[in-house]
Amino acid sequence: MEAQTRIGHFPIMMFAIVMGMGGLSLMYLKAGEILGFPAFLGQGLLVVSTAIFLFIGALYSLKALRYFDAVRHEFAHPVRINFFSAISISMLMLAIGYKELSPAISALFWYSGTLLHLFLTLHTIAFWINHNQQLDHSSPAWFIPIVGNVLVPLGGVGFVPTGALFYFLSIGLFFWVVLFSIVLNRIIFHNQLATKFMPTLFILIAPPAVGFLSYLKLTHSLDTFALMLYNLGLFFTLLIAFMYKNFVKIKFFISWWAFIFPLAAMAISTMVLYSLTKEQGVLYLAYILIATTTIIVGIVIYQTLLHVKRGEICVQE
Repeated sequence: MEAQTRIGHFPIMMFAIVMGMGGLSLMYLKAGEILGFPAFLGQGLLVVSTAIFLFIGALYSLKALRYFDAVRHEFAHPVRINFFSAISISMLMLAIGYKELSPAISALFWYSGTLLHLFLTLHTIAFWINHNQQLDHSSPAWFIPIVGNVLVPLGGVGFVPTGALFYFLSIGLFFWVVLFSIVLNRIIFHNQLATKFMPTLFILIAPPAVGFLSYLKLTHSLDTFALMLYNLGLFFTLLIAFMYKNFVKIKFFISWWAFIFPLAAMAISTMVLYSLTKEQGVLYLAYILIATTTIIVGIVIYQTLLHVKRGEICVQE
């Protein structure tokens, strides 16, 4: 009976774990490609990420079958609706990871992830338009449906024409600017973010960092716009580091996994920039970001397992 109750409270935010582990996998795959790290690190993490995705997907599917009203409630929730896009983003990240290892698996994840993410993007924006949103509900979590669009081109090259990939990149970059203005207005002039959503500030790093990678993938040009995207990602990374006191004492929430994917994206962007410029300072920064991301992953995994053991994860809020 207790297990069934926990399934009923299994949160959609759990897919953020796959985003985090997927980001870590891609970071070490890229480190193997550019910096000579052992290939088995990235490949092993990719297998683990896939297993976690299938496990969490199976549990949430079971919740949908047994507690459909609870899932419907999450899908209509002004905050949790954004985390449904973590499902499609996880699929897109796995597609990127398998691109060289298994094109067939990559295609399966990419096509299904892209179609699902397009639907979720349209549904989420329509939800915002059709329902009056309270300013207190705005947070960097709103970027999750947007980040997925700038992620699509990274795995889609070779599957569809470049023009279709620019379509997704354009959507992501446009709404990134719009939503950033809304969220910044809320943070500066209105109530502060709830403690459990403070880690979502890390998501501010993701749109420019991933946008930089996608833009390079499509244009093969390290031009002014590409450097602007990278430098914006670096600025938000330094801003978060400067605000470290805001994070060190907060209670653990599943939203802690929001730390990882943006940091991993920034580490990958820095490695790619180094591969193009060969500047030593960029190389040192890449190593710092890889080490920082890895340490944070270790801390978050430990805290997640600790709270699972205590039975504090899948409970009614």
